[in-house]
Amino acid sequence: MKKTFRIFALVAIVMLLSYQSVWAGNDKRRGTAGATELLVNPWARSTGWGSASVANVRGIDAFYSNIAGLSFISKMEVSYSNTMLYGGKSGLNSGATLNAFGLGMRVFDKGVLGLGIMTMGFGDIDVTTANSPEPINGTFSPTFMNINVAYAHSFTLSIHGGVNIKIINETTDNISGSAFAVDAGIQYVTGADDELKFGISLKNWGPSYSFGGTGMSFQFPNDAQNDMTAEYRSDEMELPTCLNIGVSYDFLFETWNQKVTLAAAFTSNAFLKDNFAVGVEYGLLDMFNLRCGYVYQTDIFSESARTTAFQGLTAGASLNVPLHKKGEESNSGLSIDYSFRQGYNLKGTHSIGATFRF
Repeated sequence: MKKTFRIFALVAIVMLLSYQSVWAGNDKRRGTAGATELLVNPWARSTGWGSASVANVRGIDAFYSNIAGLSFISKMEVSYSNTMLYGGKSGLNSGATLNAFGLGMRVFDKGVLGLGIMTMGFGDIDVTTANSPEPINGTFSPTFMNINVAYAHSFTLSIHGGVNIKIINETTDNISGSAFAVDAGIQYVTGADDELKFGISLKNWGPSYSFGGTGMSFQFPNDAQNDMTAEYRSDEMELPTCLNIGVSYDFLFETWNQKVTLAAAFTSNAFLKDNFAVGVEYGLLDMFNLRCGYVYQTDIFSESARTTAFQGLTAGASLNVPLHKKGEESNSGLSIDYSFRQGYNLKGTHSIGATFRF
């Protein structure tokens, strides 16, 4: 037990020191990071309680909250989720829609390999210029894509860890930018019925990146009336590194196999205000789950000072349908998940997903 705790403590200290070495932040850096889509959780199950499940996330949702949770996949898990950000195309002129796909497969006795893909589209946006401000020049469609390759390992019955490598690509018709980042996380499970859990994850650590392409150039006539081409230089942008620390506790009841889980998480953002998330989940008969949460940050109640479009309140539900015969020892099943996140002055964000477990 002492050796197990030492491993957990050593990994946690290394992650904390690594985060401090890349942060060194101040208020002047807030809002200057690139690839901020990495801070949007696309998964329907974990967003139902404000992504507070850093300590107890399990399966594909671990790609966002804490990659260590991928290690709990029994055999194989396939998941898809669709998110209509702020109402999607019906909520904004060019609404943002997220699609996420995840696959996790146990490849070793204690190891799980995972693949995740998230795309973010904004619909068709009118092309306007200073000389032609009217929307008569056609449209363009920006697309963001993140590809994740992860491995999670159960070191002991109590300690689980994982690493996730991300490839980030952001493109329009004539401008693009690419980068890569690394996530790392650990979870510690203890108690007679594994009811107490701790988790810590470092996310989006990687080098800076910039944009390039023909859209960065323009033509103009010189004094001799010859056309010349000049190119803008894109400043390098850092990735939105953040550190998550969470804890959860399960209250178990034998009647109808009920479970109430309380979870809390703190997120330290290098380029945004820090977040505090609390959530509660109620489970019944391993078939139904209801959850709600709240995500707080400084000035969230101030009209003039808040810096997030989310109001903080979240809610969600899951229906779990077993796909194995009664009495058979198997975790196979289908889960349908839904979540809602309340927004300021914009429509709420809806996520719906499905997960197959084999």
